[in-house]
Amino acid sequence: MRVLVAGGAGFLGSHLCKRLLGGGHEVIALDNFYTGSKSNIKDFLTNPNFELIRHDVTVPIEIEIDAIYNLACPASPVHYQKFPVQTLKTSVLGALNLLELARRLNVRILQASTSEVYGDPKISPQPEEYWGNVNPHGLRSCYDEGKRAAESLFFDFNRQYGVDIRVPRIFNTYGPHMALDDGRVVTNFISQALSNQPLTVYGQGNQTRSLCYVDDLIDGLVLLFEKPEIHQPINLGNPTPVTMLQLAEEIKTLCNSKSEIVFKPLPSDDPLQREPDITKAKEILGWTPVIGRREGLQKTIDEIVSRVS
Repeated sequence: MRVLVAGGAGFLGSHLCKRLLGGGHEVIALDNFYTGSKSNIKDFLTNPNFELIRHDVTVPIEIEIDAIYNLACPASPVHYQKFPVQTLKTSVLGALNLLELARRLNVRILQASTSEVYGDPKISPQPEEYWGNVNPHGLRSCYDEGKRAAESLFFDFNRQYGVDIRVPRIFNTYGPHMALDDGRVVTNFISQALSNQPLTVYGQGNQTRSLCYVDDLIDGLVLLFEKPEIHQPINLGNPTPVTMLQLAEEIKTLCNSKSEIVFKPLPSDDPLQREPDITKAKEILGWTPVIGRREGLQKTIDEIVSRVS
C-alpha cells in the first residue's frame, strides 16, 4: 500500500515508518517539524519507497494514498503547554482534514489517541469504557481535550459517513528517537543520570506510569490497523505499573550514575496513576507487550549515549 504517516518524523512516527517500509509498503511521511526531527528518518531518505513532505495538518492536503496513520501532535507537556492553541488546532483540525481525505479516497485511517483522555483517573487500571476525569481548562487540557475531540470526530465520521477508522489509546511509550528535551520522565531521568545531575522526582514519587517499549507499541498499532471492523477505542500499553521513585532508581542503576534523587512539588493536573486495561487488545488483536522494562530501558540508554557522544 501507499501509506501516509502524519507526524512521520516524530518519535512514534519514525518507528512506524521503519516498520511499514520493512513490510514492503510505500510511505509518505508528513511533518511540520515542530517536534519531529529529520535525524529520526535520515536512514529512510534514500529509500525509493519513502517520501517526506513538510506540511502542517491544520491545512488540508490533497494526495493519493491507500491508508492513513495520524500521529501528528505534540505529545509532551513541555511542548504542548508552550503552544497550547496550536496543539488544540493540530488535534482537531488535523483530525478533521485527514478524515475528509480518508472519506474522499475511501481509505482506512488510524487516529493515535492517548491515555490522557482518561485525565487523572479515579479507577485503575483504566478500561476503554471509562469516560475519564479531565480538567477542561487546565494546563494539560489543550492536549487532553484535543485528543478527546479528535476521538469524537473519528467516531462521528464512522457513524455518519462510514469512514473505516481505528482508534488506539496509547499509554506511556519510550525507546530510541525520543527527544532529550521533551520533558518526559524517561528522557528526564536518563539525561540527568548520564550527566550525574540530580534526578527530579515530583511529589513523593508514588505516582505510577505503565511504560511500553516502542517496538511493542508499533506492533500493536499495525495489528489494530490491519484487523477489520474494529470501530471502538483500544488501549495499547504495558499493564505493569512502576512508581516514579522506583523508575528513577532503576535508571540511576542502569546508567551507573552518582546522581542523587531530589523531590519537587507535583505539577498541576499531573495524573497520579496510569495503568491500561489491555483485555481488549489481548482478545481482539492477540497483542501483549513482550519487552521487559529493564531490557527496554537499556536499549534506550544505549541509543541516547550513542547519539550524544
